[in-house]
Amino acid sequence: MIRPKLSLRRPLAVLGAALIGLTGAVAVAAPASAHHTTITATVDCDRLTGERVINWKVENSERNKAATIQKVTATPQTEVNVPVKGADAVKLQGYVIPEAASVKAVQRVPGNTTTATLEVYAEWLVDNKVTANKTNNKTINIAADKSCTPAPKCIDASKAKYSHTFDGPKGTATVKLDGDLPLCGEGKQWFTLVSYFAPRPQFATPQYVYGTPDSDWIGGTQTEIDLKVEIPDCHTQVDLIWGDAEQVIDPLVEGGKRYDNKKLGSPGAPGNRSSGPQGWYNGGDKSCTTPATTFASACDGSVAVSLSNDGKISKYPVEFEVKGENGFSKKVSVAAGKADNSIVVPAADAGKIEVLVDGKVIENGTYSWQRPEDCPLPVVTTEADCKNFTLTVTNPEGGLPVKATFTYGDKTETRTVAAGGSEKVTFKADKAKSALVALPDLDLEMEAVYTPEQDCGGGGGGGDEPGLPVTGAAAGGIAAGAIALLIAGAVLFVIARRRRVSFTA
Repeated sequence: MIRPKLSLRRPLAVLGAALIGLTGAVAVAAPASAHHTTITATVDCDRLTGERVINWKVENSERNKAATIQKVTATPQTEVNVPVKGADAVKLQGYVIPEAASVKAVQRVPGNTTTATLEVYAEWLVDNKVTANKTNNKTINIAADKSCTPAPKCIDASKAKYSHTFDGPKGTATVKLDGDLPLCGEGKQWFTLVSYFAPRPQFATPQYVYGTPDSDWIGGTQTEIDLKVEIPDCHTQVDLIWGDAEQVIDPLVEGGKRYDNKKLGSPGAPGNRSSGPQGWYNGGDKSCTTPATTFASACDGSVAVSLSNDGKISKYPVEFEVKGENGFSKKVSVAAGKADNSIVVPAADAGKIEVLVDGKVIENGTYSWQRPEDCPLPVVTTEADCKNFTLTVTNPEGGLPVKATFTYGDKTETRTVAAGGSEKVTFKADKAKSALVALPDLDLEMEAVYTPEQDCGGGGGGGDEPGLPVTGAAAGGIAAGAIALLIAGAVLFVIARRRRVSFTA
């Protein structure tokens, strides 16, 4: 009898395919199972209505994907809403929880409720495609021994007591209703925190509100509030007052209204109905002004000084003092948001200028006159014959007087040339071929070539007397040469060297 041979090849292939399929299914399912929403809850009692108030918290587990809550099932079947400050609450269903974030939702249930369940179905999307989804739920037990029936008593808002905290330099405060009884009915009590610009770090007027005051109320189940305002980067006053934003005084002026006992922590009513530190602060180490100055030099040596008080914290006038040399001093008051261009320091006093506020030199408030680039320079001209070499310096109008030094050979002359004037120096001609004109005030030197306007017999200045006139055929050539020399004698070659001068303001 012949026995057929059994082969394991086909069963093994089928088994391998099944294992691969199962592995693939696990690989696909594994990422989805990592997504979840964690649900926790706390329970309060609204003693005005006798309802349980369940505060649900739903957390998104994913750190790089937002979770969209597509379906919410609550037991008991009452609304689950997300509170929004300053607006109506929104439904939890449809809410998008940012990555690695959470959302708080409120559910009100009857006071005799002993258990409550919240079930949330969420989806995670990438590029508008659902990459994962998950249903999570949480059931909580509500202690039956803590009854939540409507309170038989409440406290009238006009008699309620509070306690508060206050941090003026940080611009923060809290107010809390004292005791266990809520305010009656729809009663509310408002409180407001406000900050001001102030002229000094001690109480002084006028004061102007800085930013937006923060107001909130206590009533119903809201028994504690947090308040916060921005503080200016300068002298300030911060007040925690009884009442809403309509109670804010802006500005606080000399002889005007005051908060008095409306400030929490005051000795009288209503401020004394809240226990805690005094709810007011004065401080800051910087003036609420923005003093600044710019300078403009003129060709005549004077300096125009511009003063400004224009900036984010400029709320008060600034008393400027401008000082120059030789006892020069002028004072001017510049209002907030304004500028003043009335002060000009004369040339005689502009060697060093200082701008001061409260006796101190302000930032960039020191300056010395600098010659503007567009000021016209003095002009040097020459005249020359066989006996004399004359040099003239002309100083344009609108400038400063300049010192001029004339050097020819071993002779030197010095002159001061007034603005709009000229000075002339004549030297006896000798063998020197040029003269040097120096203007030390302007850091300039000019070299003028000695070129007589006539033929001096070929010997140059100071040479032998010319001989008899030349006649005959050579006379024409000599005459032509004389004309050429005459033309050349009208040419002045000036070499000017100017060095850069740096001034430090």
